[in-house]
Amino acid sequence: MSTELFFIYDTHCPWSYVTTPLINAVSRELPQVNINLWHNAYYDGETYIDENQLREIKNLTDKTFSSSYLANISNSKDATSCANLMAWAENKTPQQSLALLNAIQKAHFEQGNELDTADSFSEIIEELKLSPPTKVFRQDKLSKDAEAIVHEILSLQEIIATQAIPALLLAVNDELVLLNHNYYLQQPDAIVDAIKIEIDKLSD
Repeated sequence: MSTELFFIYDTHCPWSYVTTPLINAVSRELPQVNINLWHNAYYDGETYIDENQLREIKNLTDKTFSSSYLANISNSKDATSCANLMAWAENKTPQQSLALLNAIQKAHFEQGNELDTADSFSEIIEELKLSPPTKVFRQDKLSKDAEAIVHEILSLQEIIATQAIPALLLAVNDELVLLNHNYYLQQPDAIVDAIKIEIDKLSD
C-alpha cells in the first residue's frame, strides 16, 4: 500500500507556518507516510501579507510573530529563493527537507529574516550542512525544479477544486483526501489519529 501526504504551502505564508507543526507530527509518528513538501511560490515579490490573517492566527493558535517580522509586515514578500531551495532539497536531499522548512520558517517568522539574498540563508545552510548550488538563490526566477513543482500543484488543484494554501492531501493508493488542517492547529498531534482513520477507511 502506498501512502503519501502532500503539503502545499509557501514559506512566507503565515497559515503555512502554523500548519507545519502538523507535518512535523506526521513525520514523527507515521514514518511509513511519504511526505511531499510542495512550495507553490505564491509570494512572488508583488504579494503582501494580509494583517487580518495574523489576527486570526493569534486567536486560533499559540503561535506568535516576532517584532522584527512585524516591523516589515507592510513590505511585499518574495519567496522565490525559498521555493528554489526547497525544490532542490526535495530532489537532492529529501530526508532534510522538513528540517529545512522548519529552519526557513523560524528564520522568517521568528527572526524577521526576509530570506531574499544568498547571504540571508548562510546560517541555515551551515546548520543543516547543505551544499546547494548558487543558482538556487536567484530571486528573479524560479528554478526548473521549482517550476515543475508549481505545475504539479496546479494539476492537483484542479482535482481538489481549490487553490487555497496551505493544503494537506492524503493519498492512499489511488484515493485522494483533502484534510482540513484548521481542525488540528491547536492540537497538531491530533492530525496523526485523523490520518490513521483515513488510511483504515481507504484500505478497506
